[in-house]
Amino acid sequence: MAGITVPPAVVELVGDVADLMLNDIDRLVAGMDAAVVEIAPVMGADAAIAAEMSASNRANAVRLLTALARRDGRGAPADVPPEALDVVRTVVRRGIDLDVIFQAYRRGQNVAWQRFMAYAAQVVAPGPELVELLEVTSQLMFSYVDQVIGRVIADAQHEREELLGGAMARRTETVRLILDGAPIDRRRASERLGYELDRRHTALVLWAEPRGEIQGVLESAATLLARAARARPPLPLPSGTATLWAWLGTTATPAPDALRHAVRLADPTVRVAVGPTQPGITGFRRSHAAALVVQRLLSGHPGGERIAFHRDLEVTALAAQNQDQAAEFVVTTLGPLAADTPGAARLRETLRVFLDEAENAPRAGIRLHTHRNTVLQRVARATELLGHHPGERRLAVELALELAHHIGLRVLARP
Repeated sequence: MAGITVPPAVVELVGDVADLMLNDIDRLVAGMDAAVVEIAPVMGADAAIAAEMSASNRANAVRLLTALARRDGRGAPADVPPEALDVVRTVVRRGIDLDVIFQAYRRGQNVAWQRFMAYAAQVVAPGPELVELLEVTSQLMFSYVDQVIGRVIADAQHEREELLGGAMARRTETVRLILDGAPIDRRRASERLGYELDRRHTALVLWAEPRGEIQGVLESAATLLARAARARPPLPLPSGTATLWAWLGTTATPAPDALRHAVRLADPTVRVAVGPTQPGITGFRRSHAAALVVQRLLSGHPGGERIAFHRDLEVTALAAQNQDQAAEFVVTTLGPLAADTPGAARLRETLRVFLDEAENAPRAGIRLHTHRNTVLQRVARATELLGHHPGERRLAVELALELAHHIGLRVLARP
């Protein structure tokens, strides 16, 4: 097994434990993710980097455990999972210290090892056989992690060398200083960015499912949005393999309808979170922070809107900060209307739009592309499921409906 002479019986037992861990892979990855964020909070700073970190943990865990479960003595492949390279490139592009990578791997390894020992104790009784099983596995696991760390660090250093040689490095460094609130000369920063900071800024976070040259697709979408906002070319900054941060510099607040139209012209997989339009360097930073909040809210709901604005979701985002409490609030407030079924979803959406249109059925019908009588019938059925008229607890009902609309499965009651 990877250069280690192991009795066939022990190889079989290692495979048995690996099978158990693969069957519980989601819980293992969740534990690894939590441990990494605890030691390196920057790895959970936003939805994009957190998702890449989790994908890397999963890919490495599955690769090693699958190799052990084969029981053929060959060990894990020597190449590095693509997901592991994706996250390390994001770390470099964001200017994060490379030591974070080392810490993340060691924390993840500790969680996996603790979990392996717990399962091994279920498979083998205490004694020499268990000791040999653990000794063999520790060598294999530590050897695999050491090999992967060496390769991803080398890739990170190569990526950093490329960045340091060009304009992207200057742009990344300057944006990072602004976002960190560091003292910086506005005129000098504008020159380095090729972007005028003495304007009003609307921050965007654009993202899509990773595939091929997705960064080019995201940058094209940002350009469409800039034209719709009557802005100069956007300031783009890749923030991962499938995420782009961008800023639009304008003299006035872009029209939301114009931005919505621009997104419809972009690649259908692109989604956009839009921060509030604010002036100066402080506005540049605050608008970006708000856009990240919107992206974090929507990223776990693939079927949600393609473009969302912080001004529309500020209260919803505040209510969703604690997802467990938000889910309890939605279920308690909506009752049977919170069911995760197509019928309940249709009733929720009808009631949400009806209340948003000040209980005007014709206007709600236009938005929902249905007849006013159908709207009224659905509202009556939704009211029946609520157990009271929506107006009795209007604020709570509207907030629960917004949470269900924007983050869906994370707060709905499973049938």
